[in-house]
Amino acid sequence: MSRAPAKINLTLAVLGRRADGYHELDSLVAFAGCHDTLALDPRAPFGLTVSGPTAGAAGDGADNLVLKAAAALRARIPSLRTGGFRLVKRLPVAAGIGGGSADAAAALRLLARLNGLDAGHPALREAAAATGADVPVCLASRAARMRGIGHDLSPVPRLVLWAVLVNPRVPVPTADVFRELGLAAGAANPAPSAALDVASGGNDLERPAIAIAPIVGEVLAALRSLPGCTLARMSGSGATCFGLFADCREAAAAASRLRRARPDWWIKPTVLR
Repeated sequence: MSRAPAKINLTLAVLGRRADGYHELDSLVAFAGCHDTLALDPRAPFGLTVSGPTAGAAGDGADNLVLKAAAALRARIPSLRTGGFRLVKRLPVAAGIGGGSADAAAALRLLARLNGLDAGHPALREAAAATGADVPVCLASRAARMRGIGHDLSPVPRLVLWAVLVNPRVPVPTADVFRELGLAAGAANPAPSAALDVASGGNDLERPAIAIAPIVGEVLAALRSLPGCTLARMSGSGATCFGLFADCREAAAAASRLRRARPDWWIKPTVLR
């Protein structure tokens, strides 16, 4: 069994858009204590079953990133042993926290364990990159600086941050957010936000995400109004936002207070590392 933790973009600078249409990013990424869970039964036929609170939105077909990651690794290692995957889906979908990418990375870790592959095996890294932009950073699930289109990774000093994650249960498609950002192919962002310092950084996708889903602005305002919240920001392309707090007790109290006010939202106090 492998945990698939939520990926949180503490900062996210969009530097520009390449001629091929991909956006160049510079982001400080951490991973939360909340997660999906993936298991692999090597005796079962290749496939995927999904259960859990958010299973309905995740889907279990060929477009699920778990199966895409497995297929990408098998394309590089034809003798790869596989099996049946069982995913317990707890993280919200299309939420800016890399849930599908984390699931795919967990699949690669399980397949590596089953086949005796070292964690640094080049086929794992290649399969991760082929599956999705966020999968390489999710493979290690450790705080990192993520640059380029997501494949240029470098370590950062150890982080321990107490946070409350909030998602209003409104999916925000990533492609729509980047389209709203409005950078032409080959254009640079004239004023990208800072990427390396959490306090002084930002998320360049907040403005376009709020234009598409105004409720993101409501979530940020709700977090900023909570006692003890030192910073509130959107993660990824949204709609999940996070608020930072001094310690676990403040984060838990803030989450309880917000749940009473908004029982319809997904709200999780957690630690980011």
